[in-house]
Amino acid sequence: MADELLSAPHVLEYDYRRSLGEVLSRFFTGLRDRKILGVKTNAGRVLVPPSEYDPESGDATSDDWVEVGPGGVVKSWAWVNEPLGRHLLDHPFAFALIQLDGADTALTHAVDAGSEASMRTGMRVTARFADDTIGAIGDIVAFVPEEGS
Repeated sequence: MADELLSAPHVLEYDYRRSLGEVLSRFFTGLRDRKILGVKTNAGRVLVPPSEYDPESGDATSDDWVEVGPGGVVKSWAWVNEPLGRHLLDHPFAFALIQLDGADTALTHAVDAGSEASMRTGMRVTARFADDTIGAIGDIVAFVPEEGS
Protein backbone atom coordinates (compact mmCIF):
# COMPACT_ATOMS: atom_id res chain seq x y z
CA MET A 1 0.00 0.00 0.00
CA ALA A 2 2.80 2.47 0.79
CA ASP A 3 4.05 2.30 -2.81
CA GLU A 4 0.64 3.13 -4.32
CA LEU A 5 0.72 6.39 -6.25
CA LEU A 6 -2.11 8.79 -5.55
CA SER A 7 -3.10 11.41 -8.07
CA ALA A 8 -5.68 14.14 -8.38
CA PRO A 9 -6.02 15.70 -11.84
CA HIS A 10 -6.31 19.47 -11.69
CA VAL A 11 -6.43 22.12 -14.41
CA LEU A 12 -5.49 25.67 -13.44
CA GLU A 13 -6.53 28.33 -15.94
CA TYR A 14 -7.02 32.07 -15.82
CA ASP A 15 -9.49 33.23 -18.44
CA TYR A 16 -9.57 36.98 -18.87
CA ARG A 17 -10.31 39.70 -21.38
CA ARG A 18 -8.10 42.70 -21.91
CA SER A 19 -9.05 45.99 -23.48
CA LEU A 20 -6.60 46.67 -26.28
CA GLY A 21 -6.03 50.38 -26.04
CA GLU A 22 -4.65 52.53 -28.85
CA VAL A 23 -1.38 50.68 -29.46
CA LEU A 24 -2.62 47.10 -29.62
CA SER A 25 -5.76 48.16 -31.49
CA ARG A 26 -3.53 49.51 -34.24
CA PHE A 27 -1.44 46.30 -34.23
CA PHE A 28 -4.51 44.06 -34.55
CA THR A 29 -6.08 46.30 -37.21
CA GLY A 30 -2.83 45.83 -39.14
CA LEU A 31 -3.16 42.05 -38.82
CA ARG A 32 -6.70 42.29 -40.17
CA ASP A 33 -5.19 44.05 -43.19
CA ARG A 34 -2.46 41.36 -43.44
CA LYS A 35 0.28 43.70 -42.20
CA ILE A 36 2.49 43.26 -39.15
CA LEU A 37 3.21 46.58 -37.48
CA GLY A 38 5.80 47.57 -34.93
CA VAL A 39 6.29 50.77 -32.99
CA LYS A 40 9.57 52.62 -32.50
CA THR A 41 11.02 53.53 -29.15
CA ASN A 42 12.63 56.93 -28.62
CA ALA A 43 15.97 55.14 -29.10
CA GLY A 44 14.84 53.92 -32.54
CA ARG A 45 14.30 50.24 -31.66
CA VAL A 46 11.25 48.59 -33.26
CA LEU A 47 9.03 46.62 -30.86
CA VAL A 48 6.91 43.75 -32.17
CA PRO A 49 4.45 43.19 -30.74
CA PRO A 50 4.17 46.88 -30.00
CA SER A 51 4.01 48.23 -26.48
CA GLU A 52 2.94 51.51 -24.96
CA TYR A 53 6.25 51.71 -23.11
CA ASP A 54 9.87 50.91 -23.94
CA PRO A 55 10.78 47.85 -21.85
CA GLU A 56 14.38 49.10 -21.50
CA SER A 57 13.83 52.72 -20.46
CA GLY A 58 10.21 52.78 -19.31
CA ASP A 59 9.59 55.78 -21.57
CA ALA A 60 6.44 55.99 -23.67
CA THR A 61 7.00 54.70 -27.20
CA SER A 62 6.77 57.06 -30.12
CA ASP A 63 3.91 57.35 -32.60
CA ASP A 64 6.29 56.17 -35.33
CA TRP A 65 4.88 52.92 -36.73
CA VAL A 66 6.63 50.67 -39.24
CA GLU A 67 5.57 47.61 -41.18
CA VAL A 68 7.81 44.61 -40.48
CA GLY A 69 8.14 41.08 -41.84
CA PRO A 70 6.22 39.11 -42.92
CA GLY A 71 9.41 37.02 -42.84
CA GLY A 72 11.84 36.62 -40.01
CA VAL A 73 14.28 34.38 -38.16
CA VAL A 74 13.54 31.79 -35.47
CA LYS A 75 15.54 32.77 -32.38
CA SER A 76 14.37 29.94 -30.10
CA TRP A 77 11.65 27.30 -30.16
CA ALA A 78 9.90 24.47 -28.33
CA TRP A 79 8.08 21.57 -30.01
CA VAL A 80 4.45 20.79 -29.14
CA ASN A 81 3.66 17.12 -29.82
CA GLU A 82 0.08 17.20 -28.56
CA PRO A 83 -1.69 20.50 -29.28
CA LEU A 84 -4.49 21.55 -26.97
CA GLY A 85 -7.92 22.62 -28.16
CA ARG A 86 -7.10 26.31 -27.75
CA HIS A 87 -3.99 26.17 -29.96
CA LEU A 88 -4.24 27.57 -33.48
CA LEU A 89 -3.06 24.30 -35.04
CA ASP A 90 -4.51 20.83 -34.47
CA HIS A 91 -1.30 18.94 -35.35
CA PRO A 92 2.25 19.04 -33.90
CA PHE A 93 3.99 22.41 -34.27
CA ALA A 94 6.61 24.62 -32.64
CA PHE A 95 6.11 27.67 -30.48
CA ALA A 96 8.91 30.01 -31.49
CA LEU A 97 10.39 33.41 -30.81
CA ILE A 98 10.52 34.99 -34.26
CA GLN A 99 12.43 38.19 -34.94
CA LEU A 100 10.68 39.67 -37.94
CA ASP A 101 12.61 41.55 -40.61
CA GLY A 102 12.80 45.17 -39.46
CA ALA A 103 12.06 44.40 -35.78
CA ASP A 104 14.43 44.50 -32.83
CA THR A 105 12.37 42.20 -30.61
CA ALA A 106 10.87 38.75 -31.11
CA LEU A 107 7.23 37.75 -31.43
CA THR A 108 6.02 34.44 -29.98
CA HIS A 109 3.92 32.45 -32.43
CA ALA A 110 3.39 28.99 -33.91
CA VAL A 111 5.60 27.57 -36.66
CA ASP A 112 4.02 24.91 -38.86
CA ALA A 113 7.23 23.13 -39.88
CA GLY A 114 5.77 19.70 -40.55
CA SER A 115 8.07 17.89 -38.14
CA GLU A 116 10.37 18.56 -35.22
CA ALA A 117 13.33 17.49 -37.40
CA SER A 118 12.53 20.39 -39.75
CA MET A 119 12.80 23.02 -36.98
CA ARG A 120 16.02 24.81 -36.18
CA THR A 121 17.17 28.01 -34.58
CA GLY A 122 18.16 30.49 -37.27
CA MET A 123 15.72 29.21 -39.89
CA ARG A 124 13.76 31.73 -41.91
CA VAL A 125 9.98 31.67 -41.69
CA THR A 126 7.15 33.76 -43.09
CA ALA A 127 3.63 34.50 -41.88
CA ARG A 128 0.71 32.49 -43.28
CA PHE A 129 -2.43 34.58 -42.88
CA ALA A 130 -5.95 33.21 -42.49
CA ASP A 131 -8.29 33.43 -45.45
CA ASP A 132 -10.66 35.58 -43.41
CA THR A 133 -8.96 38.03 -41.06
CA ILE A 134 -10.75 39.73 -38.16
CA GLY A 135 -8.09 41.70 -36.26
CA ALA A 136 -6.81 39.01 -33.88
CA ILE A 137 -3.52 37.17 -33.36
CA GLY A 138 -5.11 34.15 -35.09
CA ASP A 139 -5.11 36.18 -38.32
CA ILE A 140 -1.60 34.76 -38.58
CA VAL A 141 -2.47 31.05 -38.62
CA ALA A 142 1.19 30.16 -38.24
CA PHE A 143 4.62 30.92 -39.60
CA VAL A 144 5.96 28.49 -42.19
CA PRO A 145 9.53 27.78 -43.34
CA GLU A 146 10.68 29.89 -46.29
CA GLU A 147 11.97 28.08 -49.37
CA GLY A 148 15.59 27.05 -48.96
CA SER A 149 15.47 27.57 -45.20
